[in-house]
Formats: sequence, C-alpha cells, structure tokens
Amino acid sequence: MAGPSRKKSGAPAGVPLPADMDLDTLYGASGADPEELFDEEEEELIIVPPVRLLPREELAAAALRVPLFEQAIRLAGWVGAGRPVDEFGELGREQEELAAAELELGAGDEGALAVARAWTLALDLALVELGEPDSDGADTARPTAALTALSGGDPEAVLEAWQLAADTVADVVVEADLDPNELQALEEASEGRDEEESEAMYERLEAAREQASGLLDDALQVLYEARAFADTEADETVPLGVLAALLVVPDGEEPTEEMLGDITNVMVALDPMLQDLADIGVLDYRPIDPALFDESGDTAPEAVGPGLDGDVDEDEAARFGLARLTALGVHQVRQWLLEEGYEAPLIGDLARGTAAELLEGICEAVNVLPDEEIAEWLVDREPLPAAAELLAAARGNDLTGPTRRLLCAAALARLDGAAEPALREVLADPELAGLATTWLAGRGVEDFDLPGRPVMLWTMVDTLAAQLIEEGPEESGFAAFMVQLSDEEKPAELFAELWRIEHPYTTAVLEAVGERHPDKSTAKEARKAAYKARSRMGSQQQ
Repeated sequence: MAGPSRKKSGAPAGVPLPADMDLDTLYGASGADPEELFDEEEEELIIVPPVRLLPREELAAAALRVPLFEQAIRLAGWVGAGRPVDEFGELGREQEELAAAELELGAGDEGALAVARAWTLALDLALVELGEPDSDGADTARPTAALTALSGGDPEAVLEAWQLAADTVADVVVEADLDPNELQALEEASEGRDEEESEAMYERLEAAREQASGLLDDALQVLYEARAFADTEADETVPLGVLAALLVVPDGEEPTEEMLGDITNVMVALDPMLQDLADIGVLDYRPIDPALFDESGDTAPEAVGPGLDGDVDEDEAARFGLARLTALGVHQVRQWLLEEGYEAPLIGDLARGTAAELLEGICEAVNVLPDEEIAEWLVDREPLPAAAELLAAARGNDLTGPTRRLLCAAALARLDGAAEPALREVLADPELAGLATTWLAGRGVEDFDLPGRPVMLWTMVDTLAAQLIEEGPEESGFAAFMVQLSDEEKPAELFAELWRIEHPYTTAVLEAVGERHPDKSTAKEARKAAYKARSRMGSQQQ
C-alpha cells in the first residue's frame, strides 16, 4: 500500500537540481565517502558487508511505532463488530471522516486521506476482511485473527506483518514511479491495436518497471552499505545527490554534463519512492524541497543554490534530499538481499564458534569486519583461557597461518595482563615466540628470554607475509615494515639469511621486496635472494 506518487509528471527533465551544482561541495557537505559505498566494477559480484541488527523484540517495538503501520492496526480494531463498506471494499467518505475523528487522524481531507491509506494497508495485511452483508444488505468489513495476533504483542507476528507491509509498499512504489501519462496512453492505445502490437507495448512497460525496480534496489544497497561502514549516525545519512551520483557515474570517473543531467533525473525518480518507503519505516528521509522544482522556468539556478564555484553548507545540501536506513530498514533490506540469493552476513556470525573457527572464518570470508568479529568473540571470555585458545588456533605453517597470527595479535592486543601466562607458555614455540615477545615487551615485561636469530627471521618473514596477504605490496603497512627491516640490517647479510628460512611465503616476500623497495641496491639483493629461495624450493620438490 502506498499513497499516490508525488513525482511531478509535468516537471521538465532538466529541472534546476544538482545538475547545476558542484558535486563535491553540494553532496560532500554530509554523508559517507562515495568511494566506500559503491563500486561499479563489482556489479556482477556484489559483496554484501555484514551489519548489526537490533534484537527482534526491539525491531517489533519499532515497527509498532511506525505511524502508517500503527494506524492500520488501530483502524482494523476500530472496525469492531463490523463496518459498512462499498462494493469495492472501501469505507467511503462518511466512514473515513468518522474513523479519522475517533482515531484522531486529522480533520477534513487530511484525515480522510490518512484513513484511506491505513485502510488499504489493513486490507493488504488481511487485518480486516469483507464479511456477509448486514440486515440492510450493505457489505461489511470485520477484523480477522491476524489482528488478534498483532494485538497480543507477539514480536514474531508483528515483524512478519510489518515485513509484508514493507514488501507491499516496495512493490507499489515501483508502479507509482512509472509515468502515469504513459500508462494511460498505453491503455488507450492498446484498445485499438492488434494482439501483437499490444504485447510489444506491454513488454516496454515491463522493461520500464524492471528499470525502476533495479534503480530502487541499487539505491537501497548503497544505503545498506552506508549503514554497514559508518562510524556515526551522520555517516549513515547519504545525500540524495551522492546516492544518485553513485548510481550514474562510473567508478573513478568525473561526471560529464550528460551524467549531471542523468543524476538529476535519478534523484527525481527516487524521491517519491524513498518517501513512500519512509512512510512504512524503512527509511528516515528528507525529500527534495519542492521549492527547488522550477516548473515555470522563470527561476535562475542562482535562486536555488550556489554556482559551480560556490560553497554550500549542510542545511543547503539537505534541501536536495537526505536518506538513511532505519534499524527496521537494515533488517528489511537484508531480508530482500537474502531472498535474492545474496550472502548477507551479520556481525558476530563468526564469533559464535571456537577461536580456530573465528580466525579461519575471517581468513576465508570476503565480507567480514575482523575487528568487530574479534571484539564479539572476546565478550564475556576470561583473558587467560581466551589467549591460550587464540594462540593454539594461530599455529600452523600453512598458507593462512600468517593471517591467523596477525588476527591473533590483534585479538591479544585487546587483553589485559591476566593473559600473560599464556604468552609466556609459547615463548619456546618457533611459530608463536615472536608474537609473544612483542606482546610481552609492549607491556613492559622484561624477565623472559628473547628468541634466537632463526626464530626472529622466521617471524620477520611471517609478518611481511601477513602484510602482503592483507594489504598488498603497495600498501603502507608492508612498505613501512619492508623499509624498516632493511634500515636495521645490512641488506646483503639479511637476505643471505632470509632465503634459507623454511616458510611457505619466503619466495613471495623476497620477490615483493625486490619489486617495491625504493633503494635499488636493496631491491637487487632481495631479487637475488628470491631466486635462490625459488631454486631451493624447486630442488626440494624434485
């Protein structure tokens, strides 16, 4: 159920909206970094980031606070023993005004419209049904058992009903976004055409419907990602211009004049759909200020905003629309993603298992927030047994070993001094001694023996390998550590030792240093060592 479309069918395609403004100043006034939200090149392989959901009881309580949903429930209860309806199942003006007055939904046309919208939703949710005619022969509507379930406050029943409401609105808003003039023309034209011509016209209509649906899906995905990656509520809010730009401008490109016009058109298309989704609680949405629409063509661009070189504050940018998924919206968009077959994980999914499952799961997952999973896993765990379990899970001279040890170090950094005995326990373990030494030294502990040279060299390769796997050879972590180790050691002597280290990533690390080290002589020594390491591995495999 949704109200009539608020898209101005008479507005010209080139209304003076963001196409006349500078994207960085106008849309960058608030909201998240666009590059963190959308990657055009990954359309075929959409990686959905993990999110955190409120408990279902809290989601249900939030649903009951959504005005339209709450009004539909109250209106269904108002029906009581029965209310007369017309042949179409509508209450009619008299009953609408009566309901509006008794339920305090407003007076006059405003109240009647509120009742009509709530009544449509009540019918869509089967909270009321048409019963037998009354003694006067008039059709009647009566509440159903579904209303009884909602009135009982069962969270699952409430969420199920609200999700159905959100599904219904999402379907209808796509229909509402289609140009009503085109729909009417299609109907009129089809009456005088043969079957083949009519079918072709309806195929065009279906294509337009799919395009509008795809646009809305893409917009909701961007908002979902904004919620997933945001550090603050302000970062969760995306200006409508940013949203449209992310859907129009290819990644890494600057918008052309044509693209700017497309951005405006996308904004105008999304605006009514987002407003209707906000009505059912999926979004917090501030729509485009109607004053920005210039149907008369008399208003100059300067009257609705700054020129390309002008500055704009957040209040001015907000006039072009602001969107943010609510907690209910995050839950619902995730449901839609799951129904479409996407993997849509929750924060904490990996934290429910053992330390081994945690570390290996993070290594294997492409859509995971490691810090969040680690923090979740440590909740309510005692430091000493947690440290022991993490260290045991970090062992292994396999291909994911360096990353597991990097994650283990990140987890151990969150533990206090109570974990110290577990770290001392592994000082004799060549795979964990370097990690334990760093942890103990970082807390000012001095009464322990440092590992020997072979262990420290192995740890050096392991650390570089972890940086290489996680960040790549060009990123700051790998580059900084690479330069540091060659500054502290004589390159020729260091690499003469490193190529002999028995580690699965020895060759890869030396090759990366040889390709990326800024000092040419050091890079040359690394390449020579990589060649020796590769030859040694080849001879061992023969």
